[in-house]
Amino acid sequence: MTGKNKQDKHAQIEDGIWLHCSNSAVRRASRQLGQLYEDAMGDTGLKGTQFSLMSQIAGSNEPTLKNLADAIVMDLSALGHTLKPLIRDGLVELVPDPQDRRAKRVRLTAKGAAMQRDLTARWQIAQNRFDKAFGKEKSEELRRTLAFISSDEFAKAFNRNEEA
Repeated sequence: MTGKNKQDKHAQIEDGIWLHCSNSAVRRASRQLGQLYEDAMGDTGLKGTQFSLMSQIAGSNEPTLKNLADAIVMDLSALGHTLKPLIRDGLVELVPDPQDRRAKRVRLTAKGAAMQRDLTARWQIAQNRFDKAFGKEKSEELRRTLAFISSDEFAKAFNRNEEA
């Protein structure tokens, strides 16, 4: 990279909207991390979001669609759209809730559980790289901060500020 290209790239970083807008900064960082983690998934054909969704399902003991959507902060229609390719590929299935036949529960198939376990090892490599590049303590603090931002408590505080 030439000196001029480095200056141009540096100017782009300093002039970006993400320096003034938290939403833009988080989305930009999310896209970058998504690409890096998807590279770690290799040629599996799964996106990082799909792996995260499968991991949430695996750890949630057959959640209802609504509970799953709430856990990942996603509306039901977007969740349905994200689940379609996983269902099509035989990794996830929807089953009726035994207590409420109107509700659907989500579970990994045997094939999906095996893939989720295999990908967890690849994810761990990416996670270790992140922790090493960013710093383990800063990584843990970042995850706590992002968990708070994803919480109902934060949303309520955000909306209360609108009324002030």
